[in-house]
Amino acid sequence: MKIVIYGLTITSAWGNGHATTYRSLVRALARLGHKVRFIEKDVEWYRNNRDLPEPEFCSVRLYEDWAAEERSLVREAADADAVMVGSYFPDAIAATRALLNAGHGPLLFYDIDTPITMSHLRTSGRCEYLEVELIPHYSAYLSFTGGPILKELEDKFGSPQAVPFYCSVDPAHYRPRAVRREYRCDLSYLGTYAADRQPKLMDFLNSTARLLRYSKFIVAGAMYPEDVKWSRNVRRITHVSPPEHPAFYSSSRFTLNLTRDDMVAAGYSPSVRLFEASACGATILSDDWAGLSQFLTPGDEILLPRDAEEIADILSDMSDEQRLRIGDRARERVLAEHTSLHRAREFEGIVAHCVAAIS
Repeated sequence: MKIVIYGLTITSAWGNGHATTYRSLVRALARLGHKVRFIEKDVEWYRNNRDLPEPEFCSVRLYEDWAAEERSLVREAADADAVMVGSYFPDAIAATRALLNAGHGPLLFYDIDTPITMSHLRTSGRCEYLEVELIPHYSAYLSFTGGPILKELEDKFGSPQAVPFYCSVDPAHYRPRAVRREYRCDLSYLGTYAADRQPKLMDFLNSTARLLRYSKFIVAGAMYPEDVKWSRNVRRITHVSPPEHPAFYSSSRFTLNLTRDDMVAAGYSPSVRLFEASACGATILSDDWAGLSQFLTPGDEILLPRDAEEIADILSDMSDEQRLRIGDRARERVLAEHTSLHRAREFEGIVAHCVAAIS
C-alpha cells in the first residue's frame, strides 16, 4: 500500500511521545513492503531539536503554512490506499475537511491522546485537532486507549469503527544492553514534565530518594521547572535521545512508569515507555489504573507500589534474582503481544475492513 500520514512529528522526539510511536509503526509497515509518506508541519521547537530529519523507512514532507500549501498537501494523498490524520497534528481539522472534499481515503484518525481528546469533546465538542461532527466521516478511529471509551466513540460520537490501537515497540531497537555508568542508578524515570504527573513523581521517586539517601536516582526529560526541589541524590538529565533509551533502561535496577490523570481516569492506556522499558528487560514500578493487568500481570511482570515507603522497601529488600525475573517476564509478554510488527499487521487488517465497508 501507499500510506499517507498527517502527524505531529516523526523527525523529532524532543518533548513528545508521538515521534517514537510513529517511528515504530512506520518502520514496521516499511518492513512489510508498504510505502509511507509522512506530512509534518515545520515548527520551530522540532526544527531546533530534530534527531531524525530523514528517516530511512519513509519519506517526509515538511511544510510551513497549511493555507498556502493546502492544494499540494492534499494532492499527496491522491493515490494513497490509506490516509491517516493524527492527534495534535497542527492543521488536523483543515486537513480532514480538505481530504474529505477531495474524496481521498479511506480516511482514518489516529488518536495517541484519546483521554485528553475525549475530555474536550464531552465538554465543548471540539479540541484543537478534532471536531465532533468529523468523527462519523473517519472510516476508523484508531485509539491509543481501549476499554469502555471505544463504545462511547461509536454510540455517542458516531464513529463507524472505533478500535484499540495501542502504541508498540520495535524489538530490533529496544532490547537489553550493557549497563552504562552515566545511567547507572537504583531507580530511574524517563518522561517529559507534566503538571498532573509531577505530584506522583515527587512522591514515588523524590520522596523515596529522601528515604534512601545513599541510593542513586535519575529523572530524565525536558521542560521541568527550575524551581523543583529535588533530593540531593536525584540527578537530572534534560534529554535522552531515543537511541539511548535501551541503555538508559538497562542501566537502572528499577524504572518508574507514571500515568497522566486523564489516562488513569480512562484506563486501558499503556504508554509507549511502558512497552519500551519492558522490551529492554527493565523491572518496572508503576502507578495503577484500570486495564493495566491486560498488558502486564501485577506482581509477576510489573510492580505496583502504593507509596514511597513501599518503593524504598522494594529497592532495599528485593533480590537481584527476583528483580531480573520480573523484568524478563515483562519482556517476554511485550514481545509476544505488543511489537511494532503486531501493530503493522493490525493496521493492515483495519484498512482492509475499511476498504470492504466502502465497496
